[in-house]
Amino acid sequence: MPFFPSSISRRDALKAGVGAGLALTFDRLPAFALTTSQGASLIQRPIPSTGEKLPIVGIGTARNYENPSPDAIPALRDVLRQFPLLGGRVIDTAPSYGRAESVVGDLLDELKNREKYFIATKVSIRGGGRDAAVAQMEESLRRLRTDHIDLMQVWNLSSPDVLLPLLDEWKAAKRIRYVGVTTSSERQYDQLEKLMNSHKLDFIQLDLAIDNRKAQNRLLPLAQERGMGVLINLPFGRSRVFAKVAGKQLPDWAKEIDVTSWAQLFLKYIVGHPAVTTVIPGTEKVEYLVDNLGAARGRLPDAAMRKKIEAYYDAL
Repeated sequence: MPFFPSSISRRDALKAGVGAGLALTFDRLPAFALTTSQGASLIQRPIPSTGEKLPIVGIGTARNYENPSPDAIPALRDVLRQFPLLGGRVIDTAPSYGRAESVVGDLLDELKNREKYFIATKVSIRGGGRDAAVAQMEESLRRLRTDHIDLMQVWNLSSPDVLLPLLDEWKAAKRIRYVGVTTSSERQYDQLEKLMNSHKLDFIQLDLAIDNRKAQNRLLPLAQERGMGVLINLPFGRSRVFAKVAGKQLPDWAKEIDVTSWAQLFLKYIVGHPAVTTVIPGTEKVEYLVDNLGAARGRLPDAAMRKKIEAYYDAL
């Protein structure tokens, strides 16, 4: 499947799903109007290990926050200002995402709203050991301009036998609140499954999309069984899912789950699975933020509706 830039394919899908007039209205709507017109009540789910609740739709920072030009910063600032006002909380980043940690940290410091965010980041060992991991986490704290991380995750299962004991130490010292591991590749599912069975984790993070469903057959049920929260990355399949529906109208039955755009349909498909705590789509514009958060309101698909969405998408 060729790559389609999200700024093009998503725009086309948004206009097809909700109508060109509404899509264009987002560009003209002032920031204060968004906070008052959309409301702040989002569906939340509890973190299994503590019961703390998180909104089911968050923000991912890969790519769009990695190396933004000066001209791109105002749009990101608007997103991070509006997100908590609209009820959002979870933002996921990583040292491997270029300047993303610094961009997020600088903007939250400027906006003075760090306490409204649940910040997740990651740590890995690349040619180093425990000391290198400690230095990397200290640098994450500095870049994010914070004295604690809400969720620290072992990035792509990098040396979990070394890193997980270290993260447990940091958790005991209250420098991090939750511990997790991540993957975005089916090649690591066997390793992740073994790790989930051998360690008590607060969270796992993995990839899931309407065209990438294998994780829900094995790993999501295991997360439920083991009492682990689940973050979902790549929910749009790096724009693949938008490319397939570009220019097409939403099916009439999408109204049954209060869907008004393709993005909402794809996100509601994911959060309709009861094991999912929060999905973290990349979000670089307020119009996309508002659209994404629509998936955290209204009715969610049950198992039968999720099957219907799968069959419809597969038949396109």
